Amino acid sequence: MLFRLSDVFKSYGAQDVLRGASLQINPGEHVGLVGRNGAGKTTIFRLVSGEEAPDEGDVVRARGVRLGLLAQHIHFEAGTTVHEAALAAFGHLQQIEHEMHELEHRMAEADADLEKVLERYSDLQHEFEREGGFEYGAKAEAILQGLGFERETWTLETEKLSGGQQNRLGLARLLLAEPDILLLDEPTNHLDVSAVEWLEEFLQTYASAYVIISHDRYFLDRACNRIVELENGRATTYTGNYSAFLIEREERREAQQRAYENQRHLIEKTEEFIRRNLAGQKTKQAKSRRTMLAKLERVEAVRADRSSGDFRLQAIERTGNHVLSVDQTTVGYPEKLLAAGISFVLRRGECLGIIGPNGSGKTTFLKTILGKIEPLAGEVRWGTKVQIGYYAQQLDDLDDRNEIIMELRRVAPASATAGELRSFLGKFHFSGDDVYKHVSDLSGGEKGRLALAKLIYSRVNVLVLDEPTNHLDIPSREALEEALDAYEGTIVTISHDRYFLDRVATQILALDGAGGAEHFDGDYTQYHDWKAAYLRGGVAKAVAVIPDPTTSEGLTQWQSGPEETNVAEPRDVPKPERATGKPGVKVVKKKKANGRAPEAVEAEVAAAEKELREISEKMSQPEVARDVQKLQALNQDYERTDARLRQLYQEWEQLAGETTNA
Repeated sequence: MLFRLSDVFKSYGAQDVLRGASLQINPGEHVGLVGRNGAGKTTIFRLVSGEEAPDEGDVVRARGVRLGLLAQHIHFEAGTTVHEAALAAFGHLQQIEHEMHELEHRMAEADADLEKVLERYSDLQHEFEREGGFEYGAKAEAILQGLGFERETWTLETEKLSGGQQNRLGLARLLLAEPDILLLDEPTNHLDVSAVEWLEEFLQTYASAYVIISHDRYFLDRACNRIVELENGRATTYTGNYSAFLIEREERREAQQRAYENQRHLIEKTEEFIRRNLAGQKTKQAKSRRTMLAKLERVEAVRADRSSGDFRLQAIERTGNHVLSVDQTTVGYPEKLLAAGISFVLRRGECLGIIGPNGSGKTTFLKTILGKIEPLAGEVRWGTKVQIGYYAQQLDDLDDRNEIIMELRRVAPASATAGELRSFLGKFHFSGDDVYKHVSDLSGGEKGRLALAKLIYSRVNVLVLDEPTNHLDIPSREALEEALDAYEGTIVTISHDRYFLDRVATQILALDGAGGAEHFDGDYTQYHDWKAAYLRGGVAKAVAVIPDPTTSEGLTQWQSGPEETNVAEPRDVPKPERATGKPGVKVVKKKKANGRAPEAVEAEVAAAEKELREISEKMSQPEVARDVQKLQALNQDYERTDARLRQLYQEWEQLAGETTNA
């Protein structure tokens, strides 16, 4: 055990954040801590680090455990360079190294006690080697480069770094220190996709424990093998990564709801028995059952998910089939080219996801297609009946002087009443007097929700989004994804959220930061897997889409792997089938009867029906309803038996039909 929270309560004023939360983290565990904004995730870290104390309950840390907390504000010693700040994580090794150098000088002195000096030097050398002294320099350089610090930046003084760079350097120093447990609060916030992928690979082989707070679901999938969810002030543990957590949580909720309904039925029957017999011959039994009900621990009904904002998009006007055509376009500024040779065709209902490192020209590309910046070369053409709505990453479309309701009125028709506007804003958690807050007083998350509310209310048929999920928690991101998935218009979006891109993107435009661009038909994971295969030399590489005015398809120019020539092929090349996004759904094919007698199948049906009734009765027992593990096991038995029974019904019906036809 590294640390444990037992029945912890924590409040801030009138707001109860933790209400009896309990959890334990053990050596080597890789844990993701998830929950809505304000659920208490960062509070857990503050309690564990000793920065705050619980109102009630116990927070216990193992004796001598070394915590590594990624602080919100990073401080470095004045005058240190990037390289020196990273190496500071090896303070003990540097001290050994310094003493060894001093001993080397003493060896050369005539009056030195050579035997003692050599003995001390030998001891230090063994300690230095045992603790990785000969590798620490290389390790520091690898981590700096993995987190995006190229060699030319290593001599920069830390005071000259941006806030994002300082956070990355703080993360590098923390990883190099190798504490017993890492506490990482949104570690991917200041990383581009390549740095995030490097961090995922690093953490997958990390021997010590860590707990990660993150809204990056793709990152949680790849870096964590256990998920702890904070909800309603309590902590619930799930085995597996984030995708496995979603499936298991749904199964637990179904089991809990079934147990609740079974218990409610039991309570109603028992109360009816008590009413009928309390004054009759079975008074003693009625009183006994009344005592049982009083002691019965009630199973809670599954609470409906709290609204994350109603992102359902309004009815829109239909555009032409070709919404956006980009032909050999170069974007950037006269003094600096950012990306060249961009070509693709975006059709009605499709979604282009744009990825690339910081500074690669993603936002500049958006401004170019929006007509705010002229392309340096090439052509950008919008189709017919296009109405564009733009969501800026900096939220600069919001007027700080306006109240929330007045900001929404900027895109509302003149006929919209104050009541209608307030009702719409309520779907985005702006209720009551909140609608009269000034934009300047809102948090980043509130501004993000207001900007999305404006965009959705405007009923445009093309959405151009610059990092739309940046200010949203996971439930709000999921709600937005569902809305965009159902949206009938066309979308162009920049995003570093790979999970989001897998849900909504049908095409990927990847800018490499060195002036290059790649276009790919598919979602992010398909692009990532294709890119990895290409780098291994196994597949052809599409370098440009050439619009063909005579067809609706166009041609893709392909650059093959090593020692192969370029070819032009139709754009509709075979690709992996897109995932449905519905975890755990299986297609069960109807089996043939295999010549069995109907009587044998009927006997199996009767046995399965009996087994199903027995399982249902067990699930309704109070002692089972209180035991989550037993309840889950019975629920799994119920699902297996129910699936087998449905299969037997199909087989029996098929046999019955064959008998009738005969």
